[in-house]
Amino acid sequence: MTQTPTQHQPQARAHFVVPAKHPMVTVLGSGDALLRVIETAFPAVDIHVRGNEISATGKSKDVALIQRLFDEMLLVLRTGQPMTEDGVERSIAMLRTNGNAADPEGETPAQVLTQSILSNRGRTIRPMTLNQKRYVDAIDKNTIVFGIGPAGTGKTYLAMAKAIQALQAKQVSRIILTRPAVEAGERLGFLPGTLFEKIDPYLRPLVDALHDMIDPDTIPRLMAAGTIEVAPLAYMRGRTLNDAFIILDEAQNTSAEQMKMFLTRLGFESKMVITGDVTQVDLPNGTKSGLRQVQEILEGVEDVHFSRLTSTDVVRHKLVGRIVDAYERFDDGNAGRSAANGGKARTP
Repeated sequence: MTQTPTQHQPQARAHFVVPAKHPMVTVLGSGDALLRVIETAFPAVDIHVRGNEISATGKSKDVALIQRLFDEMLLVLRTGQPMTEDGVERSIAMLRTNGNAADPEGETPAQVLTQSILSNRGRTIRPMTLNQKRYVDAIDKNTIVFGIGPAGTGKTYLAMAKAIQALQAKQVSRIILTRPAVEAGERLGFLPGTLFEKIDPYLRPLVDALHDMIDPDTIPRLMAAGTIEVAPLAYMRGRTLNDAFIILDEAQNTSAEQMKMFLTRLGFESKMVITGDVTQVDLPNGTKSGLRQVQEILEGVEDVHFSRLTSTDVVRHKLVGRIVDAYERFDDGNAGRSAANGGKARTP
C-alpha cells in the first residue's frame, strides 16, 4: 500500500492489493460486514473496492491507520484464523491507542488475536485485547498475578484456561479453584440442604467455565482424584499448596486477613492468580477489602504482578462495557457531589 499526499489539504491516498490467495470475502466479510465496520470507524475516509484492490482517501493519520489495519488483518488470515467484526473493531482500538507506530512492547493486533491458549472441541480460547494478552503473558512470567478489572474482562476465564494448559503440559499436578464465601445480597444460610449443597451453587460459575475447557465427562473423575479442586476459601487455611495452579476468584470479597492467609499458602512449584473487581465489594460495612489493601502492600514486589483491565477489555455483549462506563461516571459524580458537601453524600 502506498500513500500520496495531495497539494491542497493534509490528505493522503492509499492503494492496497489483496493477494490472490486471500478471497476478498475473507478481507471484507460476508456481505461486506468487515468493510462496514471500517467505514463506520473512519467516516471521513473514502474507501473504494474494485476487484482485489482497495483504495482509501482521507486524512493522512486515518489513512495510515487503515493501511496498518489491512496489514494486520492479512497477518491474521495467513494463520488460517478468520477475521470477525469484533476482531476488526478491537484491532482498530489497539492501533488508535498506540498511534501509527508499533506498540512499544512489540505487540500488534495480529499477535493478540492469534495467540492461542487452549483448544477444546473445535473452540479456541485466546486473549481478545492487548491488556488481556499482557495479563496472559504475565501469568507465564510471574509466580503470583493479580487480575483486577470489571465484569466481563476475562480475568477468571483466561486464568482458568492457563491453569488447564499448565495441567495438560504437566507443569503442575493439580488445579485449585477457590472463592471467599461472601454472598452478593443473598444468604447461604437460607438455602436448603447440607453445607456442600449450599456452597455448590455459589461455586457453580467456576465449574461452568471448566465445562468450556475440558470434556465434561472427565470433570467428575478429575475432581474425585483431587486433580481439580473447587472449594471455599476457608478450606485453604492451614494448608501448603505445592505443585499446583491456584486461582482465587472474587478476591475483592476477602478481608485483609483472608488475603494474607491465602497468599501464604503458596508452596513449591506453584503459581497463583488472584482475580477480582474492587468496585463490586460485598463485604459488611467497615471491613476493608483484602484486594484493595494488597495493592498497597505488594506493588513492586519481585515476581508479583498486577494486571489491570478496564471496560475496553470487556468481551461480553458490547452493552456490558457501556454499563461499566456508565456506573463509573455515576460513582465519580457522586464522589464529586459528596466532596462538595463536606463529605456527606446527598440522597435523592
